[in-house]
Amino acid sequence: MTMKWHERWPLLGQLLGRGDGTGVEAMSAKTRALRPKTRDAKVARSVCPYCAVGCGQLVYHSAGRLLAIEGDPESPINQGTLCPKGAASHQLLTHSERVTRVLHRAPHAKAWSTIPLDQALDRIADLVWEARKRTFRKDVGHTSAIAHLGGATLDNEENYLIKKLFTAGLGMVSVSNQARI
Repeated sequence: MTMKWHERWPLLGQLLGRGDGTGVEAMSAKTRALRPKTRDAKVARSVCPYCAVGCGQLVYHSAGRLLAIEGDPESPINQGTLCPKGAASHQLLTHSERVTRVLHRAPHAKAWSTIPLDQALDRIADLVWEARKRTFRKDVGHTSAIAHLGGATLDNEENYLIKKLFTAGLGMVSVSNQARI
């Protein structure tokens, strides 16, 4: 039996008393057929990468593809809410203009070039070691030429190890964390 157009019209169904206007009687056939994009997705718990608050996030993914990121309602910190930056995490990872390669601008160069990650990490290590060698004061066992600022997603154990490595190992004087700013 096919329904006449006026029987399929949600407003008429509400007016004729087939519900209070908040259920299926207020939906069109297209709306009733909608399904959440995260319905069959796997969920991974994560922490927002932005500030030092450490809000919990749920990362929905399927077949190697990121589907959505939302606040974790079980997180004691944010209880499912996210600030505007945290709410934009999905776009941070999927935006078409996201830089996914290492860009390097050589000294005195006017243009950027793409270099392999291994080469970039070797260059950073060389520059850190050179700065340390050039400015290390043996009498006090430190250098003031390099510093470290940790990120918000580091936990206490990671911060402890970083502090030990950078102060005792490299002699850095300025080692801090974003949570203190």
